[in-house]
Parts: sequence; structure tokens; C-alpha cells
Amino acid sequence: MSKLGKKLLKQGALLVPMAAFLSGCGLDASDNGRVTEAQTSGAGEPTAQVAGAAIKGVIQQGVVTANRLLEDKSGYYAPDRLAAKPVRTADDGSYELQLRGKASGWALVELRADGSTRMVCDVVPGCDQVGGSQVAFGQTLSLDGEFVLRGAGDLATETVHLTPLTHLAVTLAERSDQGLSPAALAEGYQTVENWFGLSAGALSLVPPDLTRLDELGEVSADALQVAITNAAFLALVNDNAQWQSISDVLNDMSAQIMASGQLDITGDGTTVALADIVAASAAQASELQLTTESSIISQKLVIVEYRNVQRFKTIADVYDGSDSGDTSVADTTEPPTTEPEPQPTIPADAALLSWTAPLTRENGESLSMGEIAGFEVVYGQSADALDHSIAIGDASVDELLVDQLSEGTWYFAMRTLDIDGNRSVLSEMVSKQI
Repeated sequence: MSKLGKKLLKQGALLVPMAAFLSGCGLDASDNGRVTEAQTSGAGEPTAQVAGAAIKGVIQQGVVTANRLLEDKSGYYAPDRLAAKPVRTADDGSYELQLRGKASGWALVELRADGSTRMVCDVVPGCDQVGGSQVAFGQTLSLDGEFVLRGAGDLATETVHLTPLTHLAVTLAERSDQGLSPAALAEGYQTVENWFGLSAGALSLVPPDLTRLDELGEVSADALQVAITNAAFLALVNDNAQWQSISDVLNDMSAQIMASGQLDITGDGTTVALADIVAASAAQASELQLTTESSIISQKLVIVEYRNVQRFKTIADVYDGSDSGDTSVADTTEPPTTEPEPQPTIPADAALLSWTAPLTRENGESLSMGEIAGFEVVYGQSADALDHSIAIGDASVDELLVDQLSEGTWYFAMRTLDIDGNRSVLSEMVSKQI
């Protein structure tokens, strides 16, 4: 399930429901066993495991370290001393570390490249490299010594994946007055998901290997979208002379985030723009459809392409402020309709919902867009049991593609959420036969 279209805004008190419209895981790899044994051989000392995958494409033999994030007396969170010996990522990008201490609190995990590190090219048709010929899709290339990926997670509940997107999220969290606090990190992850039109929690999904799509079996469109967005960072190197490596792209975007907490929207010819990544993601989703024989995977790639095309169409309006103060939305007391406006073809197992945000509260008071925190979509195969839900924490989103629906009739309704935690009653229901 994934968000499309305009970002959502936050609400205030109890709101009138909006109208809904329905359309449709220097050491060699052989040292890993000795490293693990050394880490766990303490005399009864408790340990916490942190595991995950480093994927941009798949990163092999990357050096991974981890630090606990500790709070000082002023409430500022920063990395503690190194809590685990370094390990290298496996051929599939996975890693596993044993940290000294209990499985509580948060950890910062970092991957660095050295002379042994290789990355699988996940860009179709290939990946440009400095001073060399293009590396074909699915083959490996070396990484420069500046290449770094970071991620963070709760030791009690999460794996920690390392991707360009998690790296940006950690960079964003560093700007917080509390440093790398759990709250700042959670907010950073959510913000990056919103920037790229990803579903909530998407950065916690393990990105699949795009070079082995037909071997995947089950994979969600959300996980594919995450992997393709990560691939787009390197795709930009192919198309732009000013960026010689993925490190150039990451460093440019990280500098923007540290300076302003935002990314450039459409670019000025010298900086990496959000629109650049989204456009490259759409192109890669299209190209990848030619590399797979699986009709199921191909259909999900169509979904990812569609999401990115729609995101690209609205991204400038979302971030340049042109949607603030918009008073053109319809009064949501009007009943919903099942008659869609013309839309691009969507998969047969998907429904496209669109809506307009409310202008008034249920008591008749006016409601500004800045008071809207987001929306909740509820749905199910019975009008009396809407047992699925999707929370949208971005009030400028006005469309949602709900995919992977089984055969039968599906019913949908929505409610508005405000910045004070109030919830509106549900909107009237719409339905679609799958």
C-alpha cells in the first residue's frame, strides 16, 4: 500500500470527513566466524544482536560497525564508544553484529567501503564508473573510500538496514536539538518516507535485490519501490556529468539536509533535486519491467512506476508552498462518488482513492489546512468490518493507491486527523469490485 499525489497537511480539532472518490544484514569474509565468537565469548556478559542488510545495490564486503546511542544529562543523544567489533557484509549484503550490553535502547550502524568492498550494479542498463567502462546490470563495481551508509534502530524490536534513504534519515535527525534521539530518528525516517512518496515504515523493509527479480517469489510493491528509489541515486550518476560517483550524490543531498532540513525541489543544475530522484525512479521501474519474466513482479513494477510518475507530477506543488492556504477544496459534507475522473490505467487488483480535505469542522467552525495532521483510510471486504487501515501522516496527499487486493468487493472510508489528536467520523463509504 502506498501514498500518491500531494502531501497531506495536519489538522486541528475534530473535523468533517473528506469526500472520497474511488478510481479503481582490515577483515576478510573468512574472519566473520572468529569475530562473532570473540564478541560472544565474554564471561556471561549480556549481548544484543543487530542485523540487517546493506543494499544500494547489494553491498558485499562492506565494513559494518555499531554504536549505542546514549543520552547525556542535558538530554542530548550521541554515539557511545564502539560497542561491537567490525564485521563485513555477506554476498547478499546481510550483516550481523553482537553488541555488548542488554537488548534495549537504540543503536547507530555504519557501513564504510574499502578496497575489498564491491557493490552490485542495480541500474538498467548499467552503471558508469570513474575512469572505466560501464559496468553491466547485475555485475559488481568498486566503491570509493568516501562511501558511507548509516542507519539506526531500536535494539529491542528492529533490524537496521543501510541504504541511501536511511543515510538521509540519520542526517536529518542529527539536526535535532536532542541529537540522535529515538524521537528525532523516528521523525527523520518518516520525513524521508514522505519526501519520496513511500508508505509509512517502508525504510524498515529489506530492499530486494533488483538484479534477481525472478528469484524473489513474494515481494511487496512497497519493498520494490524502496529498492528502486535507492537504485535511482546511482542512476543519476549515469545522466549527470557533475556527479562522478554515488558518494557525490549522497554528499550533495546530505549537505542540503544539514543546511536546511530539506532537499532542493527541482534543482538548479548543480545540486541534486528531489524531483531528479523521483524521475529516475520512475524510469528505472519502467526499465526493470523488461528484465523480469514474472508477470506478478512485472505488475508490481507497473505500480511502482505509476506511483513515481504521480509523485513527480505533484512534487513541486508539495514542497514549494503553492498548496498552502488553498481554499479551493470542496465541502466534504457532499456524498462520495464512485465516478472517477480520467486516470492512467491501474492494476486490476488495485483501487485508486482520491479526496479533498475538509474546510470546516463538524461543528461548523472553519478549518485551515495547517491544522490537519493527516488521514486514515479504512477498508475491508464487508461494509460492516473495515478491518484494514492505512495511516497517512502527511496532509497534502490527496490520493492513495491500495493494491494487492484479493477478488471480491472492497469497501473504503476515510477520516481526518488533526494536530490535537482529534479524529473525525468516517466519511461515507465507496466500494470497488476486484
